[in-house]
Amino acid sequence: MMKRLVLAGLAGLVPGLLTAQGPKQPAAEYVPAPATTLPLKHAPRPTEAAITPGDLMTRLYIFADDSMMGRRAGTEGNTRGTDYIAREVKRLGLTPAGEDGTFFQTLPFKTRSVDSSSSLSVGGAALAYGTEWAGRADASAKLADLPVLFGGPVDDPGVSADQMRGKLVVFTMQGNGGFRAVRALMRQGSSAAAVGVVVPPPFLGFFHRPSTFVDAPDAGTPHPDTPILFLTAEAAGKLFAGSPDGLAPGATGATASLDLIVHLEPVPYPARNVVAILPGSDPKLRSEYVAIGAHNDHIGMTQRPVDHDSLRLYNHLVRPGGAEDSRAQATPEQQQEINRQLAAWRAAHPGTEREDSISNGADDDGSGSVSVLEMAEHLASLKTAPRRSILFVWHVGEELGMLGSGYFTDHPTVPRDSIVAQLNIDMVGRGAAWDVTGESKDGQTLHGSPNYLQIVGSHRLSTELGDLIEQVNRADKHGLVFDYSMDANGHPMNIYCRSDHYSYARYGIPVAFFTTGGHSDYHQVTDEPQYIDYDHMARVDRLIEDVAIHVANLDHRVVVDHPRPDPHGSCQQ
Repeated sequence: MMKRLVLAGLAGLVPGLLTAQGPKQPAAEYVPAPATTLPLKHAPRPTEAAITPGDLMTRLYIFADDSMMGRRAGTEGNTRGTDYIAREVKRLGLTPAGEDGTFFQTLPFKTRSVDSSSSLSVGGAALAYGTEWAGRADASAKLADLPVLFGGPVDDPGVSADQMRGKLVVFTMQGNGGFRAVRALMRQGSSAAAVGVVVPPPFLGFFHRPSTFVDAPDAGTPHPDTPILFLTAEAAGKLFAGSPDGLAPGATGATASLDLIVHLEPVPYPARNVVAILPGSDPKLRSEYVAIGAHNDHIGMTQRPVDHDSLRLYNHLVRPGGAEDSRAQATPEQQQEINRQLAAWRAAHPGTEREDSISNGADDDGSGSVSVLEMAEHLASLKTAPRRSILFVWHVGEELGMLGSGYFTDHPTVPRDSIVAQLNIDMVGRGAAWDVTGESKDGQTLHGSPNYLQIVGSHRLSTELGDLIEQVNRADKHGLVFDYSMDANGHPMNIYCRSDHYSYARYGIPVAFFTTGGHSDYHQVTDEPQYIDYDHMARVDRLIEDVAIHVANLDHRVVVDHPRPDPHGSCQQ
């Protein structure tokens, strides 16, 4: 069962590979997870004004329910999720701040798909689309008699732009660094007529799926001007009459012809940011905003169901970072321990075995989305609102490249320079000792604790904002212990650039990113509400709300004392 499970799980793990920064070894220290005591389902209860674990639990069991189908942007499940948020903020009496007097800002979201009748032939012999190759391109392309050239590793090409021009250039890919290089190609294009990248066969299913993008001139959505073909090693071998392994860059192959048929159409369901305002109490300052945000989407559903319990045990022991550790394989000793734990679980919980294909996204980022709702309910109940207005934004499409936050900051529904700070909440439902929450810049494994909280970016634009967060934690006795390990300059995980706060920071708006870090259920079907620590999440939420109130009540804007980035440049932590 476990061997079948690992192979079936690849479809769910591939999205994580696109952001993971390279293969890692299993955590040096294994901390067993405690027995799960929360139920699979939970009957909703009326929420109250205060921020409470019970309210967060009620909200998250609704928002991360199977009926939301993983909330992938542009799908029915994500629309249901954003409908739920909009109903709640309307009930709370917040002011709509989307488009046309609504709570929604709808992105011009479209899908780009390659028709399965597309053809790639070598010497007149066709390669099978979907099993030997897949393609991505901005538009249809028909190219005949293409000379084939070997370019070496995609992240370290061994051929020049002049050598590539007019050819199909095939690259190999080593580790996840190759995925970053592929993404760069998809953004920047190439001088080649077409590019081929050799990938493991299971990845073809991912690249064969329709890709989604924001159809706006300034969206910066990564998609290739140059057709990019994803090839199995066997298919690449047909281009070179043998395996590309061992070929020197510049080696020539056969002649190929390509007919790539690309379809462009709107997504079947709207992809929406949800935007609401709690007006400030100070007539002079209420036109300024403290933004609080989270992302409302997740990664949807896997193509094939897997056994939920065995996957969770496997990942906790072998892949403690979830999708970030997706290339790790069990040792014989680990497999034996997994089998032992699974047998014990089955004996203690008869009849609970289930296959699972829904990536519920309870922590990522259901925890952030319901946290923002919970703060909104409490802030709306105050007799006197904060002096500045509070801008709540639930961004769509973070999992697809921070599309919703990028669109909102490019097309803000309030003046962009009126936003004095942005507090981003993404994955705040975990962070206990048995969770591997990340790793330090020098590769040391990080574990959570009862008072654990990661903060990223809080001092990068504004020393004052970062210091204020620490002062609020001390003075108001929140008692949280901040971990800045993931915020180190040059950290290979590049977390500062990988969540919605950066869409604001690129415009010089001071930001702070609050998270309890990664864990073994990251981007897995096992990220479900019964594994969340609601007491810890409530403590984190109370701190963030307290920070927002302090920023909103300052008699001056948070001071920006560090250089502002190029809003359209690349981001490197």
